[in-house]
Parts: sequence; C-alpha cells; structure tokens
Amino acid sequence: MTPSPRPASRRTVLTAFAAAATAGAPLLGQLAAAAPAAAAADPGEYASNTALYKDPALVEGTSYGRRFKRHPAADSDLTAKAAYPRTAILALHGGGIEIGTSELALGIAGYDPGAVTDKAEPILPSTHDYFLFEGLLSSGNKALHVTSRNCDDHVALSLAASHLNVLSLHGCQYDQLGMPEPMEPMVWPPSSDPRLAVVGGLNAEFRAALVREIGAAGIPVVDAFDSRYLNRLQDFNGSHVTNPCNLTMLRKGAQIEMTTELRQSLFGDSGSRSRRAATWDASGGRFEAFRDACRRAIATVEATQPIL
Repeated sequence: MTPSPRPASRRTVLTAFAAAATAGAPLLGQLAAAAPAAAAADPGEYASNTALYKDPALVEGTSYGRRFKRHPAADSDLTAKAAYPRTAILALHGGGIEIGTSELALGIAGYDPGAVTDKAEPILPSTHDYFLFEGLLSSGNKALHVTSRNCDDHVALSLAASHLNVLSLHGCQYDQLGMPEPMEPMVWPPSSDPRLAVVGGLNAEFRAALVREIGAAGIPVVDAFDSRYLNRLQDFNGSHVTNPCNLTMLRKGAQIEMTTELRQSLFGDSGSRSRRAATWDASGGRFEAFRDACRRAIATVEATQPIL
C-alpha cells in the first residue's frame, strides 16, 4: 500500500527538500542527497530502507532480498540516435509483503515471473528495467513494509531518476478503500468479488492509458483522481512527491494499488512465493491479461516520448 499525505491524519506532509548534492560526491550519494527529505514513518514501520537495512536482526538474502535489472545502453554513432530505456517497473513491497507484486513486476518488465531465486530471463520481445524489494520471511513480512514516500534505496531511486516513466505496483485490502456497494456496472466490484485496481501517480496521461487498457481487459479499475472517487481514494493515489513513481525525469509517474482478491485471482495458487511462481500461467489467462494491459499502456505513453 502506498498512502498519500492528508491533513489531520497520521501522515506527515512533506515540507522541505534536502539540499543539493555536494560537488564531487559519488553518484549514488548525489542521488540520495538530491532527493526530498523523507516524511515521518507510519507507526510500527521502519523510517526508511536504510533503517531496515541497518537492523542487525535482519539478514539480506534470508529476511529480505533485492533484485534489479538495468539494461546497458550506449551510442557510438555520431549520425544516429540510439534507443534508450524510458520506463522502469518497481515492486517496493514484493515477496511476502504485498503478494503477487514481484511476479507482476517481472512479467510487465517482460521477464519470466516464475524466476524465484534464479536470474529472470526475458520471455517477451521487449523488456524494461526493474527493481524488486522482497520480503522473504516465513511469516510476518508486513513488518518489512517501508511506506513508499520514505523509500531511499539507492538503486530504486536511481532507476526512477533516470527514466521518463515509472510504474510502481502495490497491494491493498478492499475494505481499506472505503468503496460502497455497487453503484455502476463494471465500475464498483460487488462485495462478494472485491477485485479492483486503483491507478494513481502524478502522470495523468499514464493513468488514463492504464485505466483504459486494464478496463478493456475486463478487470475492474478506477482512476484514484476521478472526481467520483477522489475523496475515498486520496490515501491510495500515489501523489506524494517523494513516492519513487514520481521521482522520474518528468517528476511524475504511475502506480497501481491492487486488492488482495485481484492479486490472488492472477495466479493458479497464490498461497506462497513458490506456488505463485509456479502457477502465474495457470490463472486462465488473467495474469497475462493484466500484464499485457499494462504493457500496452506503457507503449502508448512511450510512443509520445521520442528521444530528443
């Protein structure tokens, strides 16, 4: 879940940005210094990824893991423009934290969603850069949740800062959204089947493309900024300026909050990390439909972003 700040709530509104990086500092240090200062952590959460990584009770590779793919890019031709990656896919709460987001991120990026520990191989003609933070505990992975606005992982931030677009994937619970009983067919999911995707982030064009494509795939979806839902979904709209989805070259991006029921429906068996990896292609085509809808939306947005 990636809530946004709201007055008179437990969420603290960001009031200032960190100072610009010191000249000559290492690249990742500059990125960290140039990023806006983190807001207060939600109760019971780590204040940042840095705080989590420094906890001696946690061991990387056992308690949590990080995976990323950054494609090499070079232009040695003085007469032509080379292609350059424009979109990165993030799963900041993957593994057992918000189930299904790791596999979906790999899939949307064009890689094998079944790669649990091995190197993920591409299975689609085009690929995107990606970053995954994954909870690996046998239970209690929710304790590893760092609110997105407080993410300071250097790889995640550097990927965001070097791309025109970021699509960040998150999980939520249907009853957190405050949705009423069905009011409009194909808009409100019935309470007996609360599958819903909530599209947020500050890039309105990206949001519109995602809503259009996900809806066309037969998946209930709403724009968190739609006036009909804005008040209900303001904690899920991904509007915070330090949310990595908005720390792109354009200072705007997109995220999708997916209810537990929606994520579960995209797998033959969502009960564990290994089962999700083994059954992502056994959902009756629902995983592929969601994946491909997101990829079509990305292609639509990228088509208007020529390399200058």
